[in-house]
Amino acid sequence: MSMAGNLRKVTRLGGVGGLRRVARLARRRPRVDLSHPARSPLGSSVVNCVSYRDGVRVSAHGELVDAVQQVRESGEGFVWLGLHEPTDRELAGIAELFDLHPLAIEDTVEAHQRPKLERYGETLFAVFKTVCYVEHEQLTSTSEVVNTGEIMVFVGQDFVITVRHGRHGSLGPLREELESDPRQLAAGPSAVLHAVADHVVDDYLTVIDSVQEDMDEVETEVFAEHGARVDPGRIYQLKRELLELKRAVAPLSGPLEELATRPARAVAPETQAYFRDVSDHLSRAKEQIAAFDELLNSILQAHLAQVTVAQNEDMRKITAWAAIVAVPTMVCGVYGMNFAHMPELRWRYGYGMAIGVMSVACLLLYRAFRRSRWL
Repeated sequence: MSMAGNLRKVTRLGGVGGLRRVARLARRRPRVDLSHPARSPLGSSVVNCVSYRDGVRVSAHGELVDAVQQVRESGEGFVWLGLHEPTDRELAGIAELFDLHPLAIEDTVEAHQRPKLERYGETLFAVFKTVCYVEHEQLTSTSEVVNTGEIMVFVGQDFVITVRHGRHGSLGPLREELESDPRQLAAGPSAVLHAVADHVVDDYLTVIDSVQEDMDEVETEVFAEHGARVDPGRIYQLKRELLELKRAVAPLSGPLEELATRPARAVAPETQAYFRDVSDHLSRAKEQIAAFDELLNSILQAHLAQVTVAQNEDMRKITAWAAIVAVPTMVCGVYGMNFAHMPELRWRYGYGMAIGVMSVACLLLYRAFRRSRWL
């Protein structure tokens, strides 16, 4: 049984003592790092639990409670606990061990939160919206372009807890990248918070680049020779997906600004400058999204204008042919009246004369409409 599976029994075993008993059972089987997509999820919420000292990994298979106790007794290092979609019961013992606020735990379990930053005593609770570009062969009116998830981060003096929701946004590569540069991890839990924020914002920029390719494709088709035949549902769908991306990016400005300017015990002063850099990248992402929104509006208006022009051209053609057909209709209507005395009724060349007049009149009208480009 994995450590994550044992943690589900925390509420039954009760308190820190129960956690110790659960952690001892984890020795029977090494814990698997589920942070990489290539590693098959085992249905457990624990991704990894590692303690660091001076930026160096201390233990890869240590017990959660023992790792926290060693860090607190030595006064050095911190513990990084990674979770994936935990339940309320799984978080109960962890919340007691790290003294996490019940409101933050409720937000963590329910997910679907706006990006935000909250302070509970000396603990920071940050929520980030993750985004992922959904690959598709061709954009349709039902294509999913952007998929969203969430990452919640608890940051204290000697711990950082990351909780991920969704099937993307893995933090495994990020953890390995940080471990390859101990100087970053030596700054403490706030370095992990900065790395997560930077990772999330970089994903925003990557997704924006991919969305731009879809926009370029739609724009090219709209302004092509037969642009009026483009399905407007594709444009509306892209606009809806762009709105989903905007909801993830825009609200993050406030939390990043607060992390960059407002002091907090859990955030090292030297780390705040790096949050300003992340905030700059986020501003660039917001500007690009705003520009995309305006461009989509222009593309949609251009498409509607093309549809109107095409409809007008069709109406002109219909009107021209109706005018041409009206000439023989009028002549036939006149000579179809049942009057006893009408000119040319008994004339030998009357029929040929009528056909000739109708043909010449139709031909003249056709040439006139062709010159005016109605036909």
